[in-house]
Amino acid sequence: MTRTARTTTAGLLAVVVLAACGGGEEAKEQATAPPLTTTTPTPEPTTTEPAPREPEVLATGLDVPWGIAFLPDGTALLTERDTARVLELAAGEEPRELATVPGVAAENETGLLGIAVSPEFTDNGHVFVYLTTETDNRVLRMVHDGERLEPDVVVLEGIPRETYHSGGRIEFGPDGYLYVATGDAAVPSTSQDPRSLGGKILRVDEDGESAPGNPDPGSPVWSLGHRNVQGMGWDAEGRMYASEFGQDTWDELNEIEAGANYGWPEVEGTSGAADYVDPLVTWPPADASPSGLAVTEDAVYVAALRGESLWRVPLKADGAASEPQRLLEGEYGRLRTVTVAPDGRLWLLTSNTFRGEPVAEDDRVVAVDEEWLASQR
Repeated sequence: MTRTARTTTAGLLAVVVLAACGGGEEAKEQATAPPLTTTTPTPEPTTTEPAPREPEVLATGLDVPWGIAFLPDGTALLTERDTARVLELAAGEEPRELATVPGVAAENETGLLGIAVSPEFTDNGHVFVYLTTETDNRVLRMVHDGERLEPDVVVLEGIPRETYHSGGRIEFGPDGYLYVATGDAAVPSTSQDPRSLGGKILRVDEDGESAPGNPDPGSPVWSLGHRNVQGMGWDAEGRMYASEFGQDTWDELNEIEAGANYGWPEVEGTSGAADYVDPLVTWPPADASPSGLAVTEDAVYVAALRGESLWRVPLKADGAASEPQRLLEGEYGRLRTVTVAPDGRLWLLTSNTFRGEPVAEDDRVVAVDEEWLASQR
């Protein structure tokens, strides 16, 4: 007999002996029933969503900040339009000057404008800026040596200049090419002239050469018929969006297609004409004067200057726009730029030291959480 069998038999004999000795029902129950226990139900675990982060002012005292781009390590590079300075903004630190770009002629709406970091920055250190000179608007390639930005070579020049309508936004697209937004330089006919670089979105490589796949091989023109494009961005499907100053009636948010004509100066706003692409959204200039834009998972955010707001345009699955939502109206004054930062927040550049009513801290960089914005709607 095994040890387990012997143990089981002994237990059965004990039960029989207790019953035979007249131990009663109590003894019988003690021998045959499990003991009673009292348990407290364990509460279901609860999860509490963290509260959205409140807006945070990251930098103050800037002089007409215009463009912003990020290095691979998350450090921000900012341009100041009138001083021609490029500033570095690292987490928890005061802005530090990296360069004063030579040859900038700042007047009215022109000066040192957009900035973009090469997708190959880790290998080549390239940073691009859009600037106005005495004779034209141009794109300058610079090199970051770890401490300073040094001029390298002008990769694109001859973009028409005026003190108004100079465009200036530059962005690298998901295809790795540089997109350059230009204005009509107050000569509307240039927007429809395919030989002119004014009133266009251009697409070039890092040497300024026409990018492969452009509608007209050998030409940098990607789209035409623009009055003054101020913001560009792409969604996860690669669809491109651009914000544009209108004249007196309608500002625009457009979906940009290669080779498409957006109508200026023949059309302002929606026309329905077969030759021109209608905007996704229009606003009266008093409500918008749209500048930079940022594209998130489900919306386009547009910074508004005259409208002193951040407009949120929800996107449908096919890229179409839903009814715009006006956010932060009057909260920070004129907004020049909005971008999605590496920390996941939207970073805003104010523009109150130009045509605004600056407060003591202006101009500022403000970081805003999308979830916090949603809680304010």
